[in-house]
Amino acid sequence: MGLKEQIPEDLKNALRNKKSLELSVLRMLQAALKNREIDNKKEALKDEDVISVVGAEIKKRRDAVKEFEKVNRPDAANLEKAEIEILMKYMPQQMSEDEIRDVVKNAVEETQAESMKDIGKVMKALMPKVKGKADGSTVNKIVREMLEG
Repeated sequence: MGLKEQIPEDLKNALRNKKSLELSVLRMLQAALKNREIDNKKEALKDEDVISVVGAEIKKRRDAVKEFEKVNRPDAANLEKAEIEILMKYMPQQMSEDEIRDVVKNAVEETQAESMKDIGKVMKALMPKVKGKADGSTVNKIVREMLEG
């Protein structure tokens, strides 16, 4: 069963078990997937498309957590964190920082990057390898560290 089929099943289970937070998150996710399908001209979504949509939704919530913490709203930040945990079930296993560093090191050597001017080349070679498995801002931070140091 693919991710696209798994989400409606999990939604039904959340409805049966009266898990209101999970239910609302999964409904929102289904709507986002439907919007992606419409953008793709009704072309069926593959698992990597679903992962891309889930990743975008997680990023939105991470940004919201930062904003809520800035304005001292821990209740709202905690709600967003709970939503992130629900969405993370649909993402592949996340890479550790050490694994990211290894992949970045290989990409830097592969592209023969020497300075910050080459960050675009490195990111272009790197992102397909880590897409869905690592947070883009973390990857960017590590690339910057390696190119500056």
